[in-house]
Parts: sequence; C-alpha cells; structure tokens
Amino acid sequence: MILVIGAFMAILDSSIVNVALPRFMTLFGSSADEIQWILTGYMLTSGVVVPITGYLGDRFGNKRMYIWSVAAFTLGSLLCGLAWSTQSLTVFRVIQALGGGMIIPVSMAMIYRIIPRKKIGMALGIWGIAAIMAPAVGPTLGGYLVDHFSWHWIFTINIPIGIAAIMLSLSYLEETPVQKNLKPDLPGVFFSSIGCFTLLLALSEGQDKGWTSQYIVTLLIISFFTLLLFILWELEASNPLIDIRLLSNPVLSASLLATCLATIGLFSAVFLIPIYAQNLLGYSPMETGLMMMPMALVTGFMMPISGKLFDKFGAFWLGMVGMSLVVGITYYLHTLSLDTSYRHLQVVLSLRAVGLGLATMPLTTAGMNTIPKYLVGRASALNNTVRQISGSIGIAYLTYVLMQRQVYHTATLSEPVSLASPVTPMALAQIKGLLAGQGITGAAADQGALSILYGQVAQHSFMNALDDTFVVSAVIIALVLPLMFLLSKKRVEEERKKQAARYAHLAPRF
Repeated sequence: MILVIGAFMAILDSSIVNVALPRFMTLFGSSADEIQWILTGYMLTSGVVVPITGYLGDRFGNKRMYIWSVAAFTLGSLLCGLAWSTQSLTVFRVIQALGGGMIIPVSMAMIYRIIPRKKIGMALGIWGIAAIMAPAVGPTLGGYLVDHFSWHWIFTINIPIGIAAIMLSLSYLEETPVQKNLKPDLPGVFFSSIGCFTLLLALSEGQDKGWTSQYIVTLLIISFFTLLLFILWELEASNPLIDIRLLSNPVLSASLLATCLATIGLFSAVFLIPIYAQNLLGYSPMETGLMMMPMALVTGFMMPISGKLFDKFGAFWLGMVGMSLVVGITYYLHTLSLDTSYRHLQVVLSLRAVGLGLATMPLTTAGMNTIPKYLVGRASALNNTVRQISGSIGIAYLTYVLMQRQVYHTATLSEPVSLASPVTPMALAQIKGLLAGQGITGAAADQGALSILYGQVAQHSFMNALDDTFVVSAVIIALVLPLMFLLSKKRVEEERKKQAARYAHLAPRF
C-alpha cells in the first residue's frame, strides 16, 4: 500500500493538471502553445528518466530510489504551488517529473522483489488500481479543486501525501539487494535519453506542427537513428542499461506487445470520451469527470479480483474474456450520437471497464513472471518505457484518424449543402423563420442561417469522425487476442525455467 500511494500520486498529477490549463492561460497571460509545455515538459522528462531506473535501483537499492523519487516529486509539487509564471511552472514541472517518472517502474520492481511469485498477481492487481484509476480520477478532482478552492491545491495536495509516503517507506519498506560495483552504461543513457525525448516530442506536437513538417520529420529521423544506435549498443554492452536480449523471450515480447495494444485501448476512452462529452454534448469538465468516475471505480474494483484469478488460472482466459469484452464495447461506441444520454454512456463505459480491469494487469504480469528476480528492475524499466511510448503513439494516431475522418465527413456532408440543392433553400428558410421570431431579419438573418447550417455540418462530421475512430480503436485492441495464446500459464512457467537457466551466470552474489 505504501507503493500504491506513490504510484497513484504520480499518475494522478499527470492528468489532474489538464483541467487547470485554461485557468493558467488567463492567470499568466500565456498562449495555448506556451501553456501546453506544462504538460509536454512533464511527459518528456518522465519519458527520459524511466529507462535509467533499472540501473539506479540495482546500484543504489529500490527502497532508496523510491524514497528519493517521492521526495523529488513532493519538492516539485511544492515549487509548482509557488509558481509565478508559465516558464517557472514548466521548470518546476520538470523537477516534479524527475521523481514522478521514476516512481512507477521503481515501485513495480519492488513489488516483484518483495512479493512471492505465487501471490504476485494479487499484489500487482492492488498496485494497478493506481495505474488505471488515477487518469480517470484526475480530471474530476482537478476540476473540483480549481472550481471550489484554488489552482495551487492541485499541486500542494501532494505534499502531505508525499511526506507520509516517505515516512512510511523509511519505517516499513526493506531495502532490496544493492550491487555496489555496478558500472553505469553512459552511452546507453545518452542514446535512450535523446531517442525517447525526440520521439515523444514529435508524437506530442505532430498534429499541431504537421506530420510532414521539417521540424517533426527531423525529430523522427533523430529518434529513429539514436534508438537504433541504442539497440545496437545494448546488444554488445557487458552491463546494458536495458537488456534488449530480454526480448528474445517470446512470452515477454508477446506480453509487451499486448500491453502496448491494451494501453491504446485504455486511452481510446480516456482521450476520446472527454472530447465527445465536452465538445459535442456540452458537458463541463467536472460533469465529464463525474461521468467517467464509475468507469474508474469499476476498473479499480476488478483489478484485485483479476490478480487473484491470475495467481490461480494464469493470463490466458482472463485476457481472452476481458479483451473480447473491451473490443465489443469499444466497437459499440461507434453508435454514439448527439442524443446519447449521460446515464447510458456511464453504463457502457462501466461495462468496458470490467474487461479492462480483468485483462490489463495479467497481460503485464505474465511476461514479467518469466524474468529472474535480479533482472526485474531492468525489465520493469523496459516495460514502463514501452507503455509510455505506446500511450503517446496511441493518442497521436487516434488524433490523426479523428482529424482525417473529420475532413472526409465534412466534405461528404457539405456536398448537398449548396444553393444549387433544392433542400438548402428550404432549410435556410426554416432557420431564418426561427431567427425572425427572435427579431433577427435581413442580411443578419441570411448570415446567421448560413452559419447555423454549416455549424450543423461541422458538428455531425465531427460526430461521424469520432465514431470511425472508435472502430479503428476496436480493431487495434482485437490484435491482443491472438497474443493470448503465448501467455498461457503453462507457457509462462516453461519460459520462466528457461530464463532462469539462461541468466543463472548473471545472478549476483551478495
């Protein structure tokens, strides 16, 4: 539970800030591009520090690194609450991300170190409550704090929690084995930092700058070659930052790929539903957060149940049943319309959350269970790096699909809306009649009628594009199902024995 506190706090703060961005723009007099760096700076920094957490945990001990990461996050939160400008807040968010980015992989590695393998599913199920619930709780809590108190509270609320987590860690957590003679892989740190930074930056700004712009293309080229150099170096390094050779384990590779696809599935709702609810249905951020709250609660409720079932039956049936439900409900979401009710959407999202809660953590745990304990720190860093990048890729790709389909539907729906069409004059006449009832006549009525008509076209084209994006998302999630055959309990146990024998010579002697 001490580890859950830190993980929940770190993930929560990455989403809680979103609802306060309009307030920051007004308060600091910043443009949308400037204010976006409050989010981008946090994401890029956490993406850069995640790969090195495996080495730091092995070299200095996971307990020590957990305490230092929580302390850095808490200090960053204090400084953010004292920020006086967009620039200062961005800098303080980077400090916050130095700790926040390390908390997740370090806490996951600690769980694998201290929990018996037979109970690891239940433990990760409880820990996973933080990973799944925090993104949904964040906007609701952030909206409440900003509306009823002050924007400072979205940061300062972390301070007492962080201090409590540090004190409890000092009192109750046991230190993991420390490898004092472990040398740092400096070229690996350099290549991974540059590669992850440029890739995440390109993914976050690609839609705004244009995917074919020189800026984005340059970033993608740099990320491709630096990550390629990183892989080549890690394959030859005697003490690699992230052991790429772990991917020769078919169970771990299938687990990572399934986790990537499931992460895109998670973000398809967390990312698209708020857009739909606020832009098309007219709900406030607070109302949207409350609408998504049952989904978060259901997922959190299912995680420990899923973990208990995983310890008994393995990942295969949990993944097949859970992800099939997610695929079906995600595909059903393409029937959403401008008339969908608040309660109906809550129920549908809650049913989808049952599948996510059932399958998400077993997908990760199955692969990690094949890794020897003394390598789980590196495997955890690899897992969380892949998860973070896949989440960014998922959001970027779904945004691209949404925008492209909106352009298509706008062109399709605009064809009949022309003065040459016999329907258009009738529609304009009806709208002008309604405007005349409100005292608007003449040229103003003509202009107003055209604006309303094209506004309807834009609204329906966006709705249709959103429906298409859910279909694409369902297809992506469905790719998880064939991978489940590599994650059966028998396959996991056989691979675990192979990996233990393969890496036996690397087992540290304490």
